[in-house]
Amino acid sequence: MKSALLGVTLLLAVMPVSAHRLDEYLQGSIVSIEKDRALVQMTLTPGVAILPYLLPYIDADQSGDVSRNEQRNYAERVVNDLSFQVDGRKVGARLASMCFPSMSEITAGRGEVQLELVIDLPRGGRERNIRLENHHLNQISAYQVNALVPQDRALRITSQDLNYTQSVYQLNYSDASASPDPWFSVTRWIWVMVALFAARVLFLFGRQWYDSRSPHVV
Repeated sequence: MKSALLGVTLLLAVMPVSAHRLDEYLQGSIVSIEKDRALVQMTLTPGVAILPYLLPYIDADQSGDVSRNEQRNYAERVVNDLSFQVDGRKVGARLASMCFPSMSEITAGRGEVQLELVIDLPRGGRERNIRLENHHLNQISAYQVNALVPQDRALRITSQDLNYTQSVYQLNYSDASASPDPWFSVTRWIWVMVALFAARVLFLFGRQWYDSRSPHVV
């Protein structure tokens, strides 16, 4: 999965990347869309000033080491603090991989927690959107979101919307390979039939009016 994300080098930057402050928890997310799924790569970088607040969440038993079980528990906590919607419908994300730095790297302010999430996309129309909300430790956090240009040429990002803190982000895109919305097709044909019927009625009415105004030949 990581190779799939990193294989695309062109990045759509939402806002300029600022320097990492020591008194904040920088949470960066990169969104990559495919035909049937979306990938979210998260990099969480804590500043040394907020470690006293953050470490109890990661090193729950305060042993000075982060066990595999503690890593899993913290990663799942992050995922639970995220919410995703696809075309206005709530969807879930599953944790695909995680990578934690050593405790010495964390305490030195050099550690990055890396998580990769997968969202299975339900079938949809040609105009689609994915909405991400990040509420993880928002008291101490700063958020940044970027999107990768799709490798699939049928997919095209049309716009990106986000709030001031980037904790809420929506990616709007089109899928040229998707079938037209069935309801739209049915509605379109209904309107075509109505238009044809109206044209027929107008034609008959106009013909009767013309015949009534025309002189009769005996």
